[in-house]
Order: sequence, then structure tokens, then C-alpha cells
Amino acid sequence: MPDDSPLLKSLRAAIDAAPDDVPLRLHFAELLLGQERQQEAIAQLAAALQREPGNTEAQTLMGRAVTPAVAPQVTVPPPAVSQESAPASAHAPAPGGSGPYDWRRAEDELSAVVPPRFVRSAPEETAAAGAEQSPEGPLPAHDLPTGPHDDDASSPWDVESGTLALADVGGMHEVKERLEAAFLAPMRNPELRRLYGKSLGGGLLMYGPPGCGKTYIARAVAGELGARFMSVSISDVLDMWMGNSERNLRQLFETARRNAPCVLFLDELDALGAKRSQIRHTGMRTTVNQLLTELDGVSGSADDGVFVLAATNHPWDVDTALRRPGRLDRMLLVLPPDQPAREAILRHHLKDRPVAGIDLAKLAKRTDGFSGADLKHLCESAAERALMDSVRTGEARMIGMGDFTAALGQVRPSTGPWFASARNVAQFANEGGAYDELLVYLKKRKML
Repeated sequence: MPDDSPLLKSLRAAIDAAPDDVPLRLHFAELLLGQERQQEAIAQLAAALQREPGNTEAQTLMGRAVTPAVAPQVTVPPPAVSQESAPASAHAPAPGGSGPYDWRRAEDELSAVVPPRFVRSAPEETAAAGAEQSPEGPLPAHDLPTGPHDDDASSPWDVESGTLALADVGGMHEVKERLEAAFLAPMRNPELRRLYGKSLGGGLLMYGPPGCGKTYIARAVAGELGARFMSVSISDVLDMWMGNSERNLRQLFETARRNAPCVLFLDELDALGAKRSQIRHTGMRTTVNQLLTELDGVSGSADDGVFVLAATNHPWDVDTALRRPGRLDRMLLVLPPDQPAREAILRHHLKDRPVAGIDLAKLAKRTDGFSGADLKHLCESAAERALMDSVRTGEARMIGMGDFTAALGQVRPSTGPWFASARNVAQFANEGGAYDELLVYLKKRKML
């Protein structure tokens, strides 16, 4: 152990006197890292995490401690690859810069110094999902109607700028194609839209198991349209006092029009727009009626720039009047992520964690049927196992495949109960072929 400076000696003595002082330990560990004394810093950080497992500063410092200092100094020029064939990681922004950064080449060059974060299965290599880029990109602003943005701080509705795009959604190619054909293509071709008299009215209803990324897709659609984004759930609208829920809905759509072009996302539509025949409370019936009126207002003015997307886990509980032409007249099934999407989701949730030797392709194969939320829980379970092991031994270590193998023994897909309910509806209540797409999927997976 190198000789301590007077400052480090005093800090060490203070920690011995107050071992539960986590901020003091973190300050001491940061000074040790500055002197490249990683092992001593790791011991201090492990003790801090034992006392406060959720401390984000301790987790950040632990990531620094277990990553050799040589890694950030390597600069790798971007490879000359096309957008169509490039993996998603090649399009990630370079640390501290704005150009593309080839993480795969950097890992190869560092393989003699740092254990690889991810390994690739041989002989088959799966391309990272989300690599494809939209050829058109976000819609130019002049193709959509614009209005004054609502900057009133007193507005109860949050209005966000659309920053995502469909290229940011890993895999799920069929969903993207359906969105392109049913919703985005008319927006990208305003001249053809006017020639064929295609209205911008109407909306899209996404349905499927919970946790499969319906909200994320809605944000990506807003980014593709170059529009602002408003996300609303039932708790934001419903009020215990008569008439307040209807007033909230009016204010909601007025805010969306003032911020046009705007994608208005209605989450939990089955609760907000339940079948009126099954509603006994008069107040809820009038709320559904008000929602129908607002949707008619949107479809009646094709130039107001408000695009309505909705999501539900139970479309069979949504009032059929909401799904008539001119309202939410298109339905899109959002299924659990496919293998490329699972690989991209796993990579996203592991990017800021100390991992080594993770075979993403193998994990993606073993997690068939997992939702995006299930995959996030799997990563957290594996990280928790490595963390507790580090606390027990007093020496931090990387998250490895063994942690994921153990976690897979405990984490199961959460989509099973939804498919059990959806199977009966698709078989015996498929009026007008609304659930034909779901039937095809169930037959393909031999779930019928």
C-alpha cells in the first residue's frame, strides 16, 4: 500500500471513528481513485454500498473503479459501413464527441487489457437491433400544420418535444412497417395525400401484453412526425366531482391543438373509454361521450395537426364507438419483443453497469416471450446478485453470465396471463376480423 498523505491519513482515521458515514467514505474513495489506487477504493465503495445499496454516487464510482483507466484513452475511427448494414452500436455518439463510435472495434482493440463487456456467439452473429435508419428521417416541419406552442406554466398537461425516432426502437420490424403504411406514409407525402384526398383524421389504437413498449413507440412516432408529445393516463383525467372529468378532456384536447403538430397519447384506454353498456355510473358514461366528441373534433378538422394514439392491454373492453371509422379506426398489435429487439433492450439496460463476457445473443434466445419490462427486471436481478456477492466478499466484481443464468432460474415471462385471456377473445369473439393478426401469432406459436 502506498504511503498515505496527511489528508488521506486523517480521512482514514475519521472513517475508523465513524464507519457508517457514507459521504465520508465516498469522498475518500474518490481521492483514492485520483491516485489510481483502485483496489482500496473498491473496498471503501463496497462498504458504502453495503450500508446504502441504492446510493447512485457509490454505484457511479464503483463503475469507475472496476474499469481500467486506459479504456477512455483509446480512439477508434468510425468504420466505413452503410446505414443499412451497420449495427446500432455503430451509430451511438462517441463519448465527448458528436460523430459515430464503433464500440465493437474498441472492444476488440482493448481485449488484451480489458475483458470484453459483451461476447458474440460463433458462428452466428446477430446484428444489433435498431440499426436501420428511416430513409426520410423526421418529417420537415413545413409538411405539418403548426400553431403557437403552449408555454403556459399553469397548464396541467406536460408537453414534450419529440426526440426519438423509429430507428431508436430495436427490432419489431413488422410493427414499424404497419406504422409506416397506416400512419406515417400519408404524412411523409403531402402532395400525394392531397391528390388522393387522404385525411389526416382518425387515430391508431395499439394493443398487446403490458410492458412491451407501446408508450415508447408512441414517442418514436412523435419524433418521426417532428411533433410534440403528450402522454395522458386515466388518473390524469378522471375526477370524483361531476363534470370535472369532461372539463379535463376538453382542456386536454385544447392544449394539444395549441401545441400542434402534436401526438396525443391516451394510455389505459380501456379504463378511460370502457364500454358504456357495462358502466353503471352516469358520470363515467358522460366522460366516454365527451371523449367521443373530442375525437370527432380531431377527425373533423384534418389540418389541426393533432394525431391521436391510444394504448390498451384489453381492447375487447373498449367501447366499440371509439373504434369506428374516423376515430381510433386502426388497430396495431404490439407483441413481446423479437430476438433483435431483446438483444437491443438488454444492451441498453447493461450499458452503464460493470459487465464482462456477456453473450447477448445467447441471452436473447433464452428470453423468448419476455416483455421489455421483464428484460429490465432480469438485468436488475443479475446486477443485484453480483452486488450482494461483492458485499459478502468485500471485493467488487463484474456482472457475468453466471449471474444471468441464476437470474433466469427465478425470472419468468409476465405475458402468459395476457395471452390466456386474449386467446379466448381471438377464437370466439373476433367480430369483423379485428383480431386476425393476433390469431396468426397464436397459431404460429402453437398457443391455440
